[in-house]
Amino acid sequence: MLATQIRQKDAVFYFVAYPSRDLLSKVRFISRFYDEEGEVIFPDKPEPEDDVAQFIAKIEKSEKAFQRALSRSKVKSIRNFYETAVSQPPIPGTVLLFTSQKLQFRSIDADKTVGHLQEPDDKFLIIDGQHRLAALHFYERTHPDEAGSIYVPAVIFDGRSEDFATEMFVIINSTPTRINKSHLVDLYERVSWAEPDRRFAARIVELLYSSADSPLRYRINRLGGRSKRDKWILQAELFNEIHRWVKAGWKRIEREGADHRNAEQHYRMVRDFLKAAARVFEDAWANDNFMITKPVTIKALIRVCADLSAQDAEPEEDRERRWRERIGPWAGRIRDFKADGFYERFAAKGQIERVAKIHRELAREAGIERVLK
Repeated sequence: MLATQIRQKDAVFYFVAYPSRDLLSKVRFISRFYDEEGEVIFPDKPEPEDDVAQFIAKIEKSEKAFQRALSRSKVKSIRNFYETAVSQPPIPGTVLLFTSQKLQFRSIDADKTVGHLQEPDDKFLIIDGQHRLAALHFYERTHPDEAGSIYVPAVIFDGRSEDFATEMFVIINSTPTRINKSHLVDLYERVSWAEPDRRFAARIVELLYSSADSPLRYRINRLGGRSKRDKWILQAELFNEIHRWVKAGWKRIEREGADHRNAEQHYRMVRDFLKAAARVFEDAWANDNFMITKPVTIKALIRVCADLSAQDAEPEEDRERRWRERIGPWAGRIRDFKADGFYERFAAKGQIERVAKIHRELAREAGIERVLK
């Protein structure tokens, strides 16, 4: 199929004008939808190993918890709009589709932005647009010729992790008429069926945001927080790093107790480490002329914190001083983190590779054995 390749920072995705009949045969519905005559679209049962589909299906079924109106009237009103729209486009907004398969793209223009995109072997998961596509399905039954001439604007994300698709779903659906939560961490904290390691990591992030002694207090962008202070990192990005650490040591954490007390202990490790780092970096910390409190470096710092915690977490008393001495050699690298020329000094293909590179160099400089590779 013909597609436009779009690049935004390190992300690559595709825009497609999808013929409605082709698209409806290539998507799977996670929710059950009815039309006014009682016809039903039965949901596809998510595979046990498909974390994204499992997550979205549970949200779709949790009307009470998330105040999400999965109603026959909503599908009916959208279908009625399809019937009455003449000069206005029936589907002016894009639907968002996801496949974990890495799709092949062959460019056909000089800019390499337009080309042929491979269709996935399995059906797309709908990140956003289930109601619109359900209404289109019923509209096609009664108006096949008209529906057959509709091209649906679709954005396709491919080859990403389940965390990426889940975060996209949460962010896209964070409006008053949909999920009444604006970020991933709140979801993991509040829903009983979320994986325990994710809930544990979410508690740590919440403490980092709200605790009076946290170096990141109010510096985390929660997509709706009221603080006027400059934000350093998205909550979802910080969560991913904390969860990476938690998941690596989950067997030990479960053995010790995955409760609030243990989450607070892990929070204090991050707190002490970031305080030590702030002392070492001195005036460069929280300085816009440097990249130390930008997401790329904060994520690398969290990884070094995980490494150091595995080797020297106890005793907690005097830990900040010990760790400050351990990472003291970083003071000689402060100039490397100046914003001017930073991306040349830490050259990489993208953010993921750059975080890993900074992590590697900081750990080596301080003589810390890396636990998180």
